Amino acid sequence: MLACVIESAGKLAVVPKPDPEPGPGEVAVDIVYGGICGSDLHYYHDGAAGEFVIREPLVVGHEVVGRVGVIGEGVTGIEVGTPVAVHPAQVCGECEDCTAGRPQLCASSRYLGSAAHFPHIQGGFTQRLVVGAGRAVPLPDGMSLRRAALSEPFSVAYHAVRRAGELTGRSVLVTGAGPIGCLAVAAAREAGAETIYASDLTDYALAQAKQMGADVLLRADHPDDPAWPAKVDVAIEASGSGPGLNTCIRTVRRAGTVVQVGILPPGMTSVLGNALVNKEIELLGSWRFHDEFADAIGMLADRIDAEPLISHEFPLADARAAFDTASDRTTACKVLLQIADPEAVVTG
Repeated sequence: MLACVIESAGKLAVVPKPDPEPGPGEVAVDIVYGGICGSDLHYYHDGAAGEFVIREPLVVGHEVVGRVGVIGEGVTGIEVGTPVAVHPAQVCGECEDCTAGRPQLCASSRYLGSAAHFPHIQGGFTQRLVVGAGRAVPLPDGMSLRRAALSEPFSVAYHAVRRAGELTGRSVLVTGAGPIGCLAVAAAREAGAETIYASDLTDYALAQAKQMGADVLLRADHPDDPAWPAKVDVAIEASGSGPGLNTCIRTVRRAGTVVQVGILPPGMTSVLGNALVNKEIELLGSWRFHDEFADAIGMLADRIDAEPLISHEFPLADARAAFDTASDRTTACKVLLQIADPEAVVTG
């Protein structure tokens, strides 16, 4: 089989790998689509995502969907050919965080396509992926694999919006209108937010946020625009930048809430610390997700049409062109790798 591998900054290739076979309790998923995430792009350009540095060749990708190809011993309740979205995290289930209902914080979590541990956790941009059967989540009837490819990033955005608390009737600012920011707009709209502001540095990204339900579009490089709100109840920082975070701190009301979901650059980030104090702002982190995955899939299937965010598709063989395209935020939003024919029939 073929897989998309990054060895270090700028060194990306599609290479052959041994075909994996599922063990007891596992299934092999024939991957159809993989969405390129911001962390994948960081591995591509920098050889690292945040604090996680590539130390061995890494199959990247964690936003993957496909069809069950082979079923391992002892697996019941799922059939060959079932379309599934793959939950990217394998947690221990026994640590303090797992047992306290915070499995997304499990220190032993093995997340697809991550250099957080060594050996690295190989990812999903591959023709066949073996995972525990419980991580292959069947799609609702009629849901296309293309739409389901947004399940993982929408789960990230949905978790961030849940971290913000009750949003019914509230005003929300989302800084950064990349895929996560746009999906946070959609999740905030679904949660009942009254007015949603979205900011970004490009008009293209803001147009995507508009499609997801943003009411007011703001250029981050035009701070004097009178459309900027004097204050908002909640701010969700999805740009992964210090200026974006400080915009949130500056704009949120006294006793308001800021949720940081964008991954900031490695090391220290300067923030408006005194505003945190004298406005008694709640500053919350939001890390991935866990139990929200199935709910997020259901919302995408039934109520939220996020497919307009998919701007490009490339075959796996053209992975480098796909990564280069995804890196240009003036023309691309969510870029998919098509790893197999979405209309193919799996027979085992």
